[in-house]
Amino acid sequence: MPEVTAEKNEKIGEMNFGSIYPHYLNRIVKHGRTKEELDQVILWLTSYNQNTLESYIDGNGTFKDFFEGAKMHQNAHMIKGVVCGYRIEEISEEFALYRNCRRMEKLIDELAKGRKMEKILRKEK
Repeated sequence: MPEVTAEKNEKIGEMNFGSIYPHYLNRIVKHGRTKEELDQVILWLTSYNQNTLESYIDGNGTFKDFFEGAKMHQNAHMIKGVVCGYRIEEISEEFALYRNCRRMEKLIDELAKGRKMEKILRKEK
């Protein structure tokens, strides 16, 4: 598995959220999902409201800003698996930004793959 480095963490942090969001949207729409579902997943993960999310979608902030301002869902630790070659649960606290980004991408992957919303939005058993 590839290593997360300070450079990778920094590079992802500098990317504008609004420049990447359309790629997430295109990906899930191709698989019959909606913007509302995508936003629901992101809002669940970050505890943002729709207005705050729309501000980021409009290009007001980087991924670093986005995740530093977010209050991550208490069940975010339940998001596990491999995204882009990285095992999410093995990404160290030192690279929390990178890990949170990969967690969000994992949820978006599951949405694109047709997973049911109640499975995507993790609940304690």
